[in-house]
Amino acid sequence: MAVSISKTHALIKDALDYRAARQDMISSNIANADTPFYRPRDISFEDALAQKAADLQNKHNDTLKMAQTNAGHLKPEAQKGDYRPTTFFRDGHMARNDGNSVDLDVETTEMSKNSVMFNALVQANKKSSGIYKSVIDASQKVN
Repeated sequence: MAVSISKTHALIKDALDYRAARQDMISSNIANADTPFYRPRDISFEDALAQKAADLQNKHNDTLKMAQTNAGHLKPEAQKGDYRPTTFFRDGHMARNDGNSVDLDVETTEMSKNSVMFNALVQANKKSSGIYKSVIDASQKVN
């Protein structure tokens, strides 16, 4: 079991994983730009991250508590949410004569946006880790 520095550290890790998966998917779309009848795919993970963030911050207080009628019964465990991104076909672009609907302008724009977000998450993770490191370093100097 991995030890997490903070609640947001786990969320940043998942966001980085999803961004990397999206980068791979966009790269696959670009690689298949000349494949007949290929439809570009994309991944949506914002809802999964929002659900995980709400669970990490305990914002779901509307759950029904299970009654324990006997002390010998097992205590109910909270079910972890299913944080899965969804993949979908990115339609809406005019297909060429060969049925392929990959638009290189759209794909390169999406790749650039995804790359910027990935780099921002990396920087946020570095800054977050730096805060904990400075606290540890400061506590060592006091002793």
